[in-house]
Amino acid sequence: MGCKTAAYFPAIVCYTASMTNASTDREKMLTALILDWYRREGRRLPFRGTKDPYLIWVSEIMLQQTRTETVGAYYLRFIDRFPTVQALAGAEEQEVLKLWEGLGYYSRARNLHRAAELVVAEYGGRLPASAEALQRLPGIGPYTAAAIASIAFDQPVPAMDGNLQRVLSRLYLVEEDIGIPSVKRRLYQLGQGLMPRQGAGDVNQALMDIGATICLPGTPDCGRCPLQRHCKAYHQGEPELLPRMQKKKPPREVPVAVLLLTHQGRVLVQQRQQALLRGLYTYVLLEDVEGQQEAQMHLRCWGLPHATLRELATARHVFTHRVWQMTLYHAELTEAETGQAMLPHGQWVTAEQMHTLPFPTAMRVAVQWADTLLEKAPAPAQMPRGADADSAL
Repeated sequence: MGCKTAAYFPAIVCYTASMTNASTDREKMLTALILDWYRREGRRLPFRGTKDPYLIWVSEIMLQQTRTETVGAYYLRFIDRFPTVQALAGAEEQEVLKLWEGLGYYSRARNLHRAAELVVAEYGGRLPASAEALQRLPGIGPYTAAAIASIAFDQPVPAMDGNLQRVLSRLYLVEEDIGIPSVKRRLYQLGQGLMPRQGAGDVNQALMDIGATICLPGTPDCGRCPLQRHCKAYHQGEPELLPRMQKKKPPREVPVAVLLLTHQGRVLVQQRQQALLRGLYTYVLLEDVEGQQEAQMHLRCWGLPHATLRELATARHVFTHRVWQMTLYHAELTEAETGQAMLPHGQWVTAEQMHTLPFPTAMRVAVQWADTLLEKAPAPAQMPRGADADSAL
């Protein structure tokens, strides 16, 4: 196979003679097919074509549990603001979260920021080169560590995400449940056998692309697959049934009352301290509260017996383990009512101030309603009494 010099594939150079010792002739042939396909058909993505470990790290964190087509614009905006690990380490967490707004799974952004601080403080601003060492950093697990180590540092380790597990399960006809530890180890060994000493990152990315565009869950497009002739599931089984895995429990449905409490052109927001969405801003949230009557009762408990809630809309947001079934309510508070109760980490903000704060995607509909309500309100005169960050409601 010839050498490749295109910008998107800088590492593809004469791999066939440099496989790991454990690779068989068949595996070497499969690797050559994979790399040849990748050279011709691999996806052109804005975060490819670089060997910069920091840029690869940022992209891999963003790609965790997020569709590839969604990541591109966020990645370009993020690295424009934070082009180096030093720039990221020196930023405020709230700014990092604001740039992450809309990507979801915000613990990724917090861990990325914290890890950047560690890299600068303890590693001299350079990421560790091995998959094992990378896993010591917050937010980097086995898959992400292998992806960074192979793409940035040419470490011959398979990046075992869902795409690789699916492709390998079908290619080698692995019919056992891939959640079983011994089966996971077997898949890893099969992936390891396909890794060349140089350019393992391109093999990983090629297998990711095959899994994402051809070897799809449920309905593989076998006619387009470069590995079809050598795929045991295609020839001996039913590839659409693989991989086998235990069904996940459905996420728990949680009723949530979202209270948009306004006063003279300002709305009350609160910075979350809970693990879910920690550091982001929401409106007043009452989890496991269903119905206007129950939400109204909470206002009475806060010393607001005369504040009347009006239902605005409903919204739904799916997290990994729960689904928020949200009902949005609005109440306009009087000057006296704003100081009747305590709300830790709360503050009154104008529409302009609100849009500088990081809000989760779950609040998208609520933010739109807040904009509408504040547009109709008179211009704010002064901050309501008791509107300190830890004393407002």
